[in-house]
Amino acid sequence: MIDVLNEQHLSLVSLSDRLRDDPENRRLASVMIAELSRHLSAEEQYLYPAIKKVVPGGEDLAARELAEDNALLVLLKKLDRGEPAAAEVAEAVRRHVAADAEELLPVLMQMVPVEDLIRVGNRVEMAEEAAPTRPHPGTPSTPPWNKIVDPAVAVVDKLRDVVTRRTTYLGDL
Repeated sequence: MIDVLNEQHLSLVSLSDRLRDDPENRRLASVMIAELSRHLSAEEQYLYPAIKKVVPGGEDLAARELAEDNALLVLLKKLDRGEPAAAEVAEAVRRHVAADAEELLPVLMQMVPVEDLIRVGNRVEMAEEAAPTRPHPGTPSTPPWNKIVDPAVAVVDKLRDVVTRRTTYLGDL
């Protein structure tokens, strides 16, 4: 899980920097929105519950991160509507990555057996494929409801993406 999230974080920082430098690029914005929406959905389904379960004070850490994620989803919604938010998104992505890298992931590495981290990493990757490609700050952000609602909302998002020919993966840029 640690390696999966760290790799995604590097990609998201790079993508957000590109978008900050080219804020009018709608294809780039669409990919940023989709990649980050999928990432946050997977973290809400698996990272934060793990933090709550094994880290002393994990409830407070997870609650803080969920609030930050919701604020980031609101920024993505603005970006999706074509409002200028690229610089704000880039800064929020950097804060998100720093919080995970400095606080959450090192603690998990110390407290969770490697086998469990591998198993959860596989679930994170599967959750991302079934996650929404657009921001939905009003949907549930904690299990079990997010594990039910996110895939259902994702079906609608992905249909909209196909109909509008929206680019949603970095490899398609």
